[in-house]
Amino acid sequence: MKQLPCSLEALVVRTDFSATDAWDALRVALYTPSRDGFLANVALVNDGQYEGLTPERALGLIDPAYDHPLLVLADSATVTSAELPLLVVYLRDGRERCVRVVAAELWSIENNLSGANMDFEDFARAVDGDGVFRNNSC
Repeated sequence: MKQLPCSLEALVVRTDFSATDAWDALRVALYTPSRDGFLANVALVNDGQYEGLTPERALGLIDPAYDHPLLVLADSATVTSAELPLLVVYLRDGRERCVRVVAAELWSIENNLSGANMDFEDFARAVDGDGVFRNNSC
């Protein structure tokens, strides 16, 4: 598996190719501004070689020049739910930490963590009972 591309934006890597409609819906959700006009700064990676990529394996494929604090995976959990819950991998502090976020709210995590306005723990504590961040309490 080749190294992930380097980007100034957060990479959103497609790791499940079983549902083209879900991927299309995800693209729409990510490029539709929030009610307040916010968008996540993302670069989509739609390459079949990354099928089944896990956070652990992805860490070894990150370009050393990639400086964004997040890597986002669109996995099987993403494409099998109407909310499209993405797996966000936080890359700072020397340890892997993950949180799920519905696609329509990725902007909140991406904007606030890339701008150092909030800490990862703020989002991890704000997940709902099913472990997904929906921006209800943050």
